[in-house]
Amino acid sequence: MKTIALAYSGGLDTSIIVPWLREHYDAQVICVAADVGQGVDELRGVREKALASGAAECYVEDLRREFVEDFIYPTLRAGAIYNRKYLLGTSMARPIIAKRQVDVARAVGADALAHGCTGKGNDQVRFELTYMTFAPDLEVIAPWRENDWKIRSREDALAYAATRNIPVTATATKIYSRDRNLWHISHEGGMLEDPNQIPPKDLFLLTTDPSDAPDEGELVSIAFESGTPVAVNGARMGPVELIEALNAIGGRHGIGRADIVEDRLIGMKSRGVYETPGGTLLYTALSELEMLVLDRRTLAAKDAIAPRYADLVYEGRWWTTEREAYDAFINVIESRVSGSVSLRLYKGNVVIAGRESPQALYDERFVTFGEDDVYQQSDAAGFIRLYGLPQRVRALKDRQMADARGSTESSEVDALALA
Repeated sequence: MKTIALAYSGGLDTSIIVPWLREHYDAQVICVAADVGQGVDELRGVREKALASGAAECYVEDLRREFVEDFIYPTLRAGAIYNRKYLLGTSMARPIIAKRQVDVARAVGADALAHGCTGKGNDQVRFELTYMTFAPDLEVIAPWRENDWKIRSREDALAYAATRNIPVTATATKIYSRDRNLWHISHEGGMLEDPNQIPPKDLFLLTTDPSDAPDEGELVSIAFESGTPVAVNGARMGPVELIEALNAIGGRHGIGRADIVEDRLIGMKSRGVYETPGGTLLYTALSELEMLVLDRRTLAAKDAIAPRYADLVYEGRWWTTEREAYDAFINVIESRVSGSVSLRLYKGNVVIAGRESPQALYDERFVTFGEDDVYQQSDAAGFIRLYGLPQRVRALKDRQMADARGSTESSEVDALALA
């Protein structure tokens, strides 16, 4: 009998995969459920559910702190945003889940790894690139891609569960496909598959509708040390607590909604609606602090790396030398990015209210219109002459060429007149 380690969420799809694997591979199934901050409601009874579905064991792993410190914060510090708006909530979570799945598989002596990702999505790539990195010797089973997998709809899945007495809470009327963790929640499917449809109010779970948000704005201050957030409103917090606090603050003001038609790795476009309230506040604040502390060429260098880092995360290439090299680059850049930023939140909007840093390159003594001992305004004339030298030389050459053509044309006219 084989032993298969299955990435398990407790939802309908992975619940029916447990007996399917047992039947088709004559295997015992070890489920691995990861707590990445999806909430107690989603995790409640997950082990009991796995065992009731036929699993030999289910390990529930608390990965929240590691998820924030080793995945969310590096991506935040890199400024990585995919397709202009997506803050990569699902993308960041898959490598850490898959890595822990491999760890459990090794511990129990599993022969194979399995996941419930479909053949149309990005997650299959993210899981399997992690498998290739840490368990290239183990077989990978993806039921949705196998010919023997006959389940093609939610109704098929519910019927399969019913015939095998698998306990599920799902119903045929579930409209949306959602993925939730500490950083965000994503919504796909249902009426969202029409990109011209406005998401209904009841779609959103983390954020208040901006029109229903408080009529009074709120100030929130976020402190950073070397580009890493450490405090909210003056209170130092651990990484999990900090993001939970910012999610609550941003959520009640309708902050962090993104409606995206994104480019999937496999080639098709898809429409997703994301809620990332705390993440939106962190990206906004850190970007503003960097503008205060970093010089323009360093900012430009970081901005060049950011989209490449975003692609790397989105495509599941987390465990690569490329990512390690980018992190080393970002660590140097962010070493001076310490200070605090104040944001004003009001009905879905984030406005910068203030920023300060002991490392700020901005200095009022130098930018004032008054006299100072550092900047001599007369020096600007020489700087401009040197800075504009290429344009000046080009203009002089153009005039010289024009004068030469004019002289030639004048000689031709004189010769014609004499003739």
